[in-house]
Amino acid sequence: MNLRLLKLLGICGLLWFIASCGTFEKVRKSSDVNYKLTKANEYFDSKDYSHANELYKELLPIMKSTRNYEQLCYKYSYTYYYLHDYIEASYHFRNFTETFPTSKLTEECEYMSAVCLFKYAPKRNLDQSNTNKALEALQSYSNRYPKSAHSAEAASYMDQARGKLESKESDAAKLYFNIGQFKAATVAYKSVMRDFPDSPNSDLYQFMIMRSFFKYANISITEKQDERFSSGIAAFNELKDNYPKSKYIAEAELLKADAEKEIKKLRNEQHS
Repeated sequence: MNLRLLKLLGICGLLWFIASCGTFEKVRKSSDVNYKLTKANEYFDSKDYSHANELYKELLPIMKSTRNYEQLCYKYSYTYYYLHDYIEASYHFRNFTETFPTSKLTEECEYMSAVCLFKYAPKRNLDQSNTNKALEALQSYSNRYPKSAHSAEAASYMDQARGKLESKESDAAKLYFNIGQFKAATVAYKSVMRDFPDSPNSDLYQFMIMRSFFKYANISITEKQDERFSSGIAAFNELKDNYPKSKYIAEAELLKADAEKEIKKLRNEQHS
């Protein structure tokens, strides 16, 4: 494509944009409510969600008591969704369910409100309050509509949300371990296991509890070492009893043997 043709296409695009802006302003300034609604729906159907959103916003207070109000609120919510403004979308989908509790669209809007919270939730290394809100909303939806066509997708979103929350917690526990805060690491890993009892990583967390106790014992004063090595051995026994096929068992047994030697040494010194 040569430069002249590119310039021509650019000029055509600019002229089209100017013309469309002019057309939209005429629609927006019109006093004909039905005409504005028709044009708003046309913008929506043609995926021009920005212009549709502006017109719907102006029409909402005017059409509140009309038969078109329900569809208007429904499409208005979706304009935010398609514009990736998930917080506003979630709010308006939720508002729809409260305004039209008996509507056939209420179930869909409750689901979409939860989905928007999920989509807005940040990466796992950031604050996860919105992930918690999304999980609560998705769980509430699933409880209310157990046979919904969205059940499988909602379950998938919940699994992803739980995975993100679990990763956030386990990353914090790992950080404590890596910076030598071994007592805090034992507490944090226990918390992860308590909050996510069905995690496929539970054996890793139990193994890290054991390692943390042993590391903590090694840097403790002599009077506390026996107790902390013993706590590590107790953690090893839980690992072996609850996860006998864990890939961490072999390494854990070596660490346990070292701990037992340290305990024997400490007790011999006490009696010498």
